[in-house]
Amino acid sequence: MENFIERKIEGMTCGNCALTVTTTLTKLGAKDAVANAATGDVSFTIIGNTPVETFEKGIESLGYTVAHDDEQDDTVKSTGYSEIKILFLISLVLWLPLMLHMFLHFPILHNPWFQWAVCTPVYLINVYYFGKSAFRSLKNGIPNMDVLVFTGASAAYFYSIIGCYLFPQEVHNYLFFETAASIITLVLFGNFLEEYTVSSTAGAIKELMKFQKTKAKLILIDSIGKETIQEVDNKFIRVKDKVLVNSGDKIPVDGIIISGQAQIDESMMSGESLPVTKGTGDAVIGGSIVVDGSIKAEITAVGKNTVISNIIHLVNQAQAAKPPLQKLADKISAVFVPLVIGFALLTFLVNYLFIDKSLQDSMMRTIAVMVIACPCAMGLATPAAVMVGLGRAARTGILIKGGDTLEKFKDIKQFVFDKTGTLTTGQLRVGKFHTSLEESYFKQIVAAIETHSSHPIARSIIKEWTDTSSISFTKVEEEKGIGLHATDENSTIWTIGSYRTVAHLDVKELHDLFILKNKELVGWIDMQDELRDDAADVIQSLNIAGYKTIMLSGDRKEKCEHIAQQLNISEVYSEQLPEQKMAILDKLMQVAPTAMIGDGINDAPSLAKASIGISLSDASQIAIQSANVLLLKNKLGNLPIAIGLGKHTYLTIKQNLFWAFAYNVVAIPVAAAGFLTPTWGAGIMALSDVVLILNSLRLRFKKVV
Repeated sequence: MENFIERKIEGMTCGNCALTVTTTLTKLGAKDAVANAATGDVSFTIIGNTPVETFEKGIESLGYTVAHDDEQDDTVKSTGYSEIKILFLISLVLWLPLMLHMFLHFPILHNPWFQWAVCTPVYLINVYYFGKSAFRSLKNGIPNMDVLVFTGASAAYFYSIIGCYLFPQEVHNYLFFETAASIITLVLFGNFLEEYTVSSTAGAIKELMKFQKTKAKLILIDSIGKETIQEVDNKFIRVKDKVLVNSGDKIPVDGIIISGQAQIDESMMSGESLPVTKGTGDAVIGGSIVVDGSIKAEITAVGKNTVISNIIHLVNQAQAAKPPLQKLADKISAVFVPLVIGFALLTFLVNYLFIDKSLQDSMMRTIAVMVIACPCAMGLATPAAVMVGLGRAARTGILIKGGDTLEKFKDIKQFVFDKTGTLTTGQLRVGKFHTSLEESYFKQIVAAIETHSSHPIARSIIKEWTDTSSISFTKVEEEKGIGLHATDENSTIWTIGSYRTVAHLDVKELHDLFILKNKELVGWIDMQDELRDDAADVIQSLNIAGYKTIMLSGDRKEKCEHIAQQLNISEVYSEQLPEQKMAILDKLMQVAPTAMIGDGINDAPSLAKASIGISLSDASQIAIQSANVLLLKNKLGNLPIAIGLGKHTYLTIKQNLFWAFAYNVVAIPVAAAGFLTPTWGAGIMALSDVVLILNSLRLRFKKVV
């Protein structure tokens, strides 16, 4: 027997937290455990008869709080972003005067008791923030970088306190309060960047939830059959209720049309730029908009069973499936942390038991190893490169969310593009058309009839064919969901409309508009999106660079293949719903790391699922929030620059981390042998920070494309 469980967890604020929760649930016997730090959601499957309380207690033993079904709501929990920001600012303010004593000669700055007093609040932050995380990771058997941060800062802090008491005459040779504060402050800054990225991903869920909240015109029927309309929040709607939706209204929840016809904008789901005609018996999706017409619908799904709720689940699932934002230093620290601690203990034993050093000297050498092994440079390596890389990207018109995105650019082999609004502008224009009439006369007839309609297609045709002379009609009628009927002065009846206008004819080809003269087909028109000016150049540059380019769209097959042929895109997937897009993207990602470029609500789950999600600045807010990269100024042409900048930023991070670890590898054994005092160790550590900053600043000027 399998039982699927979903819970919300309070206190899960980072990738390490989510990893700890997932590992604990798996050890307890859960299957497919997934924890999402962005939303605080955790899901898992229980196999057998193990009570769910066993898993809840396991989570709570880590220090988190589990919310049960009756305590959950539809809001996204806070990610803890404000807390880490406050802790970082407090540490920064107290750290600065400790650093100033190296440059200024004010007596108070050099007073050891003043330094102790200023450093102590920073150290308490270390205990509160890094200490808790370190304890959780050790308890779970996965030591993370926070263990090293906590241990290193503690070594420097208590070494300084020992110096104050045991060596008052030479106290300045034993003061490393600024080292302890530097470790804590700089690593807090790196974690602040990670928390900021996590909070931005939570915004995707918040933005999508806006589509769930709208007003509904509920139809109430009394005992004698009289209908009254009452406007209510759609959260009060239930299955089998009936609602009225007029032109301009948003459909409140999923349902089936029981009467009426309407043109409905479903681009949020399908990506199709044209409104679709729907009538009695057709299904409608909550969140889509009635462009023209009026319908009555019976509700078929509410709450978590709606299409929008399903997309929220897909986005949530895709975000959680991504690897946690974990620096290269964190990956190595699983081995580095126990090695450093073990080496420090070995240093004490060898010096005290075998070399006959005094207890004091052995202790000092041991603490010196701990001070020198402090991960100050490791904490700075990634944030320094990321900040310079993000700054250059922003100046270029590219917003990149987080260092993990920069790391992933180097592995991307495939680029998947949505069509409408991404490769095209989303603005309709007249594409192919055919007529048995004289072309200029055909345009005159069509433009004259379309002036009587406010449909988006009509506006586009009138805009392009404005130079045609007007033709007058004695009568013009609009048949909702079908089209326009116009009678000219010669009593000729002209009809312009959708496929339903030629239902009585044997027409096999599907076009956007059909034109009839006295019920006989005389022409058709296909509408198309305009290509972006820079789309062809971008696709060409990616093809030349060896990347595979793919189109994945909800639009019609003919339109997708036409655009793909123009841009030299060889692989095309058309007429795909969000779930289908996710499935196709998942298969592509099994072949190679894949980036997705899209702009619509229907692209949001795929953007969150992809190795890297990329969106344009005029995209829907949910697409912008779900994406890892945002091309500002709506310029698709910045994509190659983003790729190059990501690769070079990651290269800089690797160089920084190499220097940070090389410093430890060389300095630790030298310190253990007594040839390197903590004073020199701290000096070399400061130098390593300068080297990392200078290396990172090279990113501002390097050629990346």
